[in-house]
Amino acid sequence: MTKHSPPRSPLRAVASPDIGSVVQGAAALLWLPQAALLAMAVQGLASGRGMAAVLWPAGAILVLGLLRAGCEAWGARRTFGRARAQLSALRAQTVAALAAGSPMDRGRAPSGQAASVLAEQGEALVPYLVRYQPARWRVMVVPIFILCAVVSLSWVAALVLLFAAPLIPIFMAIVGWRAKAASEAQMVEMGGMNAFLLDRLRGLATLRALDAVDATAQRLGDAAQSLRRRTMAVLRIAFLSSAVLELFSALGVAMVAAYVGFYLLGSLSFGAWGRQLSLGEGLFILLLAPAFFEPLRELSAVWHDRAAGEAALQALDQLQRNELPLPGANASVTRAATGVASSGSAPAITVHGLHFSWPGESQEVFDGYELRIAPGEHIALTGPSGSGKTALLSLIAGLVPAASGDISIGGVTLTDHTVAALRQRMAWMGQAPHVFAGSVETNVVLGRTGIDTQQVAAAMRFASLEDVAQARPGVTLGEGGNGLSGGEAVRLALARIAVHLHADLLLIDEPTAHLDTDTAERVADALMALARGKTLVVATHDPVLAARMDRVVNLGADTMEKAA
Repeated sequence: MTKHSPPRSPLRAVASPDIGSVVQGAAALLWLPQAALLAMAVQGLASGRGMAAVLWPAGAILVLGLLRAGCEAWGARRTFGRARAQLSALRAQTVAALAAGSPMDRGRAPSGQAASVLAEQGEALVPYLVRYQPARWRVMVVPIFILCAVVSLSWVAALVLLFAAPLIPIFMAIVGWRAKAASEAQMVEMGGMNAFLLDRLRGLATLRALDAVDATAQRLGDAAQSLRRRTMAVLRIAFLSSAVLELFSALGVAMVAAYVGFYLLGSLSFGAWGRQLSLGEGLFILLLAPAFFEPLRELSAVWHDRAAGEAALQALDQLQRNELPLPGANASVTRAATGVASSGSAPAITVHGLHFSWPGESQEVFDGYELRIAPGEHIALTGPSGSGKTALLSLIAGLVPAASGDISIGGVTLTDHTVAALRQRMAWMGQAPHVFAGSVETNVVLGRTGIDTQQVAAAMRFASLEDVAQARPGVTLGEGGNGLSGGEAVRLALARIAVHLHADLLLIDEPTAHLDTDTAERVADALMALARGKTLVVATHDPVLAARMDRVVNLGADTMEKAA
């Protein structure tokens, strides 16, 4: 099993306009017939036709207005629903990538930062999809139709609009580059502060014991001030982009108004394709000029949403790609959860030519390591801290990839394609078993199917937890096992193994560490009972537990372990 580059899972495309954005764009185009009807009514009044020239255009304007409002409301609702669905899909995809990552990965994103990206920063996608995407679609469609309507009456007015319009996106792009960088910096600062806060909350008892609460509060205050400065920088850029657009749109409308006014007064006689503009036609041009810039004004108002949304998309993408994937991370989650590797006997383990070093470290933990474990053999991995006991267990479990070498379990080589099925015959117990927020039964079952309450109760009795009030199947536990002692948490982990009926390879890391003598003995007895007829690999500093194994492998020795 060799080290490989993480597969890149591209995020789902979110930039394509949906039917809701198209309908909102079509609704904006309804202003063209409304403006034409309004100009026609004014022309009729100026011609002396009285109220008869106003009634039917007014009715048509009302109908078009209601239709426009309905289209905008329906399109906005449809776009919002699509945005929430896309955000949910992106979150699910990112959570799946995080779940596929190894807990042994030292480059793993901090929990606080990951939570911030998924929850807080991810919400920035909703305004991006609901407001910015429809506004961008209108900018691409509405000005073109308005320009065509204006150029049919006056090429001068159309030229004014045509030359004023490109100045806006040019300056908006210049401002936008800076806005995106500022938003990215703000989100990095936000994620860092959340990670710092979560880490300190977890260690609050230690901080109180060391009298470091005030120093921690000072650091948190400094982080909050830094985030405030980043946020204000983003807002300053957002206001600047609005000011730029307002300036150029106001100049464009003013120049069109000046031309139409002087033309109707007779001071100008060119620009109307060789004919005379009427009052109604001039008014129609004047009504369309602000509407020409209206989509650009909307785009300016949501420019900050674009910067924040794209920064959030990038953060989600990085959260997916920066995780060190498990070997076999591409395997189907369903198959990994339901497939069972059944061999009929405890597996043998063969490690050949193993090379491994932790990411970012040049010194190798294993340099051509060799190890053979017979079927059903119980071995203890011993050695000083840092000698590679946990690393070897993690490599056998497929939690970290080796630089080179082969690991075979029951005659099956551990690869990206076989690790999901091989894990079905493994039971893992780490140095500090994690207890999740939820019921005791949920913590024992861990999502495995086919395990009923009676089996959980039997496993709890096996782990000597039946007399512990906080460890009954229906009792709810807090995150981290609040309410359980260290020894009870270890025995809960043993109950997890006891209900894993298909596990015939037990990988146990320091099961008796930090336990008193009596509890350590009870854990060791339960572990040996579980390991009957199974292959057991235990990493331990406990000489009493090591003496109960069939063989002791000293990873601190200078010579490599050969076949027995």
